[in-house]
Amino acid sequence: MKNIWIFNQYNMPPEYGHLNRHYNFGKYLKRAGYNPVVFVGSNLHNSNVQMIQDDSLYKIYEDCDYPYVFVKTCAYDRSRIKRVYAMFEFYRNICKVTKEFDRPDVILGSSAHPLAPMAAIKLAKKYHCKSVVEVRDLWPESFVAYKIIKKSNPLLKLLYAGEKWIYKKADSLVFTMKGAKDYIVNRGWDMESGGPIDLNKICYINNGVDLEVFDYNKEHIIIDDKDLLDKESFKVVYTGSIRLVNKMGILLDVAKILKKSGVKFLVWGDGDQLETLKARIADENIDNVCFKGRVDKKYVPYITTQCQLNIIFGENMPLFQYGGSMNKMFDYFASGKPTLLTFKVGYSLIDKYKAGAELSGSSTEKIAETILYFKNLNDMAYHEYCMNARRAAEDYSFKNLTASLIDVLK
Repeated sequence: MKNIWIFNQYNMPPEYGHLNRHYNFGKYLKRAGYNPVVFVGSNLHNSNVQMIQDDSLYKIYEDCDYPYVFVKTCAYDRSRIKRVYAMFEFYRNICKVTKEFDRPDVILGSSAHPLAPMAAIKLAKKYHCKSVVEVRDLWPESFVAYKIIKKSNPLLKLLYAGEKWIYKKADSLVFTMKGAKDYIVNRGWDMESGGPIDLNKICYINNGVDLEVFDYNKEHIIIDDKDLLDKESFKVVYTGSIRLVNKMGILLDVAKILKKSGVKFLVWGDGDQLETLKARIADENIDNVCFKGRVDKKYVPYITTQCQLNIIFGENMPLFQYGGSMNKMFDYFASGKPTLLTFKVGYSLIDKYKAGAELSGSSTEKIAETILYFKNLNDMAYHEYCMNARRAAEDYSFKNLTASLIDVLK
């Protein structure tokens, strides 16, 4: 049997949030006869939850049938400086903590930041084993796209150099966006362009959904909500963060257009924009939007299956030409209801499976028009969208994704 180490600072157990990719990989790797150990940061991402309260360097999560290990990092919550420091802590401490576990045959280091992949490459060299680097965000490209770093910043050149080095040194590369090869070629890093990166070592494994858990929860973890049970309204659901990047202000603009159409927007989530949006609802007398607050992920399957349309807000960006890997999209697919994406992504799964709609222009009028399109569909056409969505979820179940990962590990 093979010993697999997986490094991802921002992964977390299912009850704490949606960042469960490697928890799920570990689960299905174990069933396939492998020995996974997943190492994650002790401060749960985008929260103030600290899993290690003493001076211990690590702690093993008890509710798991394989070692799922919290590695000590500082609490950083919304502090950017502390968050960066926590990245270095994770790198430093993981090099210490892993000595306590059986030697690996493969080490997988996953972004969203480069230090976990760098630790995987360093330790794989030490243990003479294979290194796999997984890229879930195109850093530093995403920093530029979201205007975190200006293109003129000299630090950017250094970050790109680090990214290139990681891609070169890794034995295998896993990207969650299908257009990864396009990205490498566009940067001129592929061998054909004179660069050091062999495109043949790149593979694609997107995010997905654990259908085993999803289907159990939709039947057994039920939320009592009168709006969700309203049979008279066409219910459009959003679940997830309510931050500036999520463009939730657009939702209120669309709701105003659809005020008398029988469409009701139900939002489960929290974030620093919530109070601002609630104030707009009161000031502008928007009565067809209900903010329900944050809800545990276990309720999401029931919520998404009780609506008629799931929605993701955003804006068109050049970064999305390489594809998308939004976690919530796969939960939406699993609900067996169509999904509306208010922006376009390359290699679109929604288009591929005909599981909803993507909009190249995110005007409020176009969004409203598309919602009414789904509302007014005949039963047969609507049911086809629903079946297509569920088929997408089955193809991207973690059982299937883990089989693809095993091919890479071999």
